[in-house]
Amino acid sequence: MAERLVVIGGDAAGMSAASQARRLKGPGELEIVAFERGHFTSYSACGIPYWVGGDVPERDDLIARTPEEHRARDIDLRTRTEVLEIDTAGRRVRARDLESGEEYWTSYDKLVIATGARPVRPQLPGIDAPGVHGVQTLDDGQALLDTLASTPGRRAVIVGAGYIGVEMAEALLHRDYEVTVVTRGEQPMSTLDADMGRLVREAMDGLGITTVTGAEVTKILTGDDGRVRAVATEDAEYPADVVVLGIGVEPQTELARAAGLPLGEYGGLLTDLAMRVRGHEDIWAGGDCVEVLDLVSGRERHIALGTHANKHGQIIGSGVGGGYATFPGVVGTAVSKVCDLEIARTGLRERDARVAGLQFVTATIESTNSAGYYPGAALMTVKMLAERRTGRLLGVQIVGRDGAAKRVDIAAVALTAGMTVEQLVTLDLGYAPPFSPVWDPVLVAARKAVSAVRAAGN
Repeated sequence: MAERLVVIGGDAAGMSAASQARRLKGPGELEIVAFERGHFTSYSACGIPYWVGGDVPERDDLIARTPEEHRARDIDLRTRTEVLEIDTAGRRVRARDLESGEEYWTSYDKLVIATGARPVRPQLPGIDAPGVHGVQTLDDGQALLDTLASTPGRRAVIVGAGYIGVEMAEALLHRDYEVTVVTRGEQPMSTLDADMGRLVREAMDGLGITTVTGAEVTKILTGDDGRVRAVATEDAEYPADVVVLGIGVEPQTELARAAGLPLGEYGGLLTDLAMRVRGHEDIWAGGDCVEVLDLVSGRERHIALGTHANKHGQIIGSGVGGGYATFPGVVGTAVSKVCDLEIARTGLRERDARVAGLQFVTATIESTNSAGYYPGAALMTVKMLAERRTGRLLGVQIVGRDGAAKRVDIAAVALTAGMTVEQLVTLDLGYAPPFSPVWDPVLVAARKAVSAVRAAGN
């Protein structure tokens, strides 16, 4: 008799796991049942701001594989079905069909939890008013577009200035909205150090985005019709016809918590290198609902990125299918943009290094994305952290124009390899005037970091 794999969650990690398991085992060996509470599967949530902003013309452009395509591969995919309970002792899950209301139990031999993350939604007065949106799923994106189409006003307030916040600010700017971003941080992009975040704010100001920093939202004000009309802080009110929550996301692990599965400091599931839930031989977890090892600090972190989720799914599917693969960890690489300003980081910020108990030096340089004499050369700023005694590279942040962000991949490889800044200087990187100065900006920063390490008396 075929074993049964049950997958909770139909996006990147869940359906990558199901698809990889199906490649390794046919229907006669493995029955696969997947539950997804939304309408869509295997889509790019990271692309939603660009769909909202009009850069991506159609919603379906973000879908890599439809439910029908999964079903054609002998995966019993049940959309609009929410899992309500995991019974680990009985090896079964309880699900509800959201259209009919019917509830039923489904047994499993192997279980994959890929429940993802949800937008942080603080408990504030008016937070559930019409016109207030989180943006995490295609359904969320469609709901926001419906609001934009049906609301005559052109004032948008973004609460939070992380990746989603600045990307949604750009999206609504493209739609000719008057955009205000309200964040409690010292600068936008708290994933950067404040001195680098300041560069992002200057660019946002130049684009006509009003950025309010150091401000805590206290409530959402509504009009007589019950719809949102403003966002209030302790000191001011900011008129709004639509509000987007860009505060960040948190692991969606209520099911796992209720089932007694192990969770980490950030509320994400804890797994081993093969993505098995710790202490449970036949349960795997991946994607935005798990915590992963930071290879630089040695601490567990929650990082919600589609790149990780797809890798997790491949690894889980291999394990379910009888193979073996591992996910050793991450260095925390991420890129974003606001209009033509590119933003990138990898490794540790200053405060991360302090929390990890590391002594460090910093080096910040300005350079250009191409030879200074080449037409169109634009400035970029690179900040580098290195361990004070050893010179080990700890982190890199980059803010600049065309060609700036993907330079962070050089640092990501160096971090993964455990390189020192002195070793980084010796890298044989590509050079031609249209692409780089003779000394690439990352190498210029590394040279300055080497000097800082030596001056600190390593």
